[in-house]
Amino acid sequence: MHVLFVCSGNVCRSPIAERLTHAYAVDRGVPHLTAESAGVRALVGFPIEPIAASVVQGLGANADGFTARRLRPEMIKRADLVLTMTEQIRDRSMELVLGTSHCTFTLREAHRIASDTGARTVAELAVARRDFGPVENPNISDPVGLSEAAFTQVGDQIATSLISLLDVLDLESGTEPEVDEAIDSEPARVSTPAPTAAPTFMLPLSPRPLVAARAASSILDYPVTW
Repeated sequence: MHVLFVCSGNVCRSPIAERLTHAYAVDRGVPHLTAESAGVRALVGFPIEPIAASVVQGLGANADGFTARRLRPEMIKRADLVLTMTEQIRDRSMELVLGTSHCTFTLREAHRIASDTGARTVAELAVARRDFGPVENPNISDPVGLSEAAFTQVGDQIATSLISLLDVLDLESGTEPEVDEAIDSEPARVSTPAPTAAPTFMLPLSPRPLVAARAASSILDYPVTW
């Protein structure tokens, strides 16, 4: 099973989940469990936020060598399961690649459904969600700009939901896409050429660089460096 984790900046929440999944796969001897992460407004090229890296290490995983990436359609297409940190990001991910609602959940949503319904595959999660209804507290908030304690709390929330979910899922299973007749009947779209490389903007130093960079990245939609 290949899992894609998605948050906003891809420097805190989704990297924590990605690296915990890597550690889980090694610790449990599950080589077919793989993971990656991305952000809908990623700080492209940035390493994991230092406090988040400490949280990862404290949870028994390795944060070395991480680089933030922006969410792309091909990432969603190759994932068996897409786990986002908020409902808003979940819906945005589903809009990016139509026909993927069956494999896209918030992390807490997937965990709650699996725990309460006994779903053991991605397909079973999708079926169970139809009757399950809204999940209470489905989001995990962004800790950027907050205290070290806030980062630790977010790390614990991710670890609690993620490890419990991985423990019950059939990790050797993938997912079969739902057939949407309306989408299936549409003529094939002509692919567009890949966009040219985006320019890099240089910003002055800020006492809160991640906050400043995120604001600039969300406005410019370009990688930002100093």
